[in-house]
Amino acid sequence: MRLTSTVRQKILNQNEGFTKRTSYDARNSSEDRIYTISGGVLHIRAVGKTSWADSRYDNEWIASDEETHSFLYAHQWEMNLDGIE
Repeated sequence: MRLTSTVRQKILNQNEGFTKRTSYDARNSSEDRIYTISGGVLHIRAVGKTSWADSRYDNEWIASDEETHSFLYAHQWEMNLDGIE
């Protein structure tokens, strides 16, 4: 399936409430990302820390078109795609 902007929006609308959590661990840092589809957009929350004592962070934002495309491409097999072509 080609993920045009119209198809991406249909997938987002049809998968309201979908949540996916990913984790990343490296030598000096770790990060968890929580992706949630709500209101027809993809929300991203990044929670992490680095090796510095005061370097914890918790950021949230609405995904850009590029971030949305990448996320849907990677996780489309986990979503409800019924009737979307």
